[in-house]
Amino acid sequence: MNILSHLLSQPAQDKPQKRSRRGIEIKSPREVEIMRQSARIVATVLKEISELVQPGMTTADLDAHAEKRIREMGAVPSFKGYHGFPGSICSSINNEVVHGIPSHKKVIRAGDVLKVDTGAYYQGFHGDSCITIAVGEVTPQAAKLIRVAEETLYKGIEQVKAGNCLLDIAGAIEDHVKANGLSVVEDFTGHGVGRNLHEEPSVFNFRTRDMPNVKLRAGMTLAIEPILNQGSKFTRTLSDRWTAVTVDNSLSAQFEHTVLVTETGYEILTDRSKV
Repeated sequence: MNILSHLLSQPAQDKPQKRSRRGIEIKSPREVEIMRQSARIVATVLKEISELVQPGMTTADLDAHAEKRIREMGAVPSFKGYHGFPGSICSSINNEVVHGIPSHKKVIRAGDVLKVDTGAYYQGFHGDSCITIAVGEVTPQAAKLIRVAEETLYKGIEQVKAGNCLLDIAGAIEDHVKANGLSVVEDFTGHGVGRNLHEEPSVFNFRTRDMPNVKLRAGMTLAIEPILNQGSKFTRTLSDRWTAVTVDNSLSAQFEHTVLVTETGYEILTDRSKV
């Protein structure tokens, strides 16, 4: 789940975790194992939704499926009730960038670019991931946007290893987006994830002096989630106070994984190919 960088979850009530000098939580092997389970639940739900979605369904149908499956697997939807959000998924279509609210009135149509973001809270830890789905046959321009968005996520993930820095991730993402003639949304960032849905650090998708260039350490868990627009990078929020849309009505796409930093590289905890 993307969120403005100043919106952090409430302090954890459980035993404090080991922290880096910047207050970033370092997960223990036991905590990482729990996160593997929460992330696997998220990956399972998103894989199912990608196979389930078809024209004529509503985003409320997908939300109901996600909540049912998350609870069946022994977890709680991370998003439902989070700062008042009413759904278990964020479902954003076409020019909707993030935080689309599931609705029985929102019918999915052939040619849509559908973003589905969800999280699961399992035994004290969250998993978080997002996919973009081409519903039926989409335009070549939309297909390119989706392809590049997914490529961009992996360009960022490739920079994850102990000793590298957050700006290594941001730079790889920004460079790939610009090389493909698209724009990076700057209003929302990735984030740390674990005992809280949103933790330090903010994981920007572009180079900026506003982000401390934190050095990555083994045991950090990050939600890396670049958002790409076909046109302008700028967004505005609708009257529902959640749904962000592109200012020029251009299409938007997003992919996200929960990623563990290891000594030699990374582990994608929400890898859908392993469920």
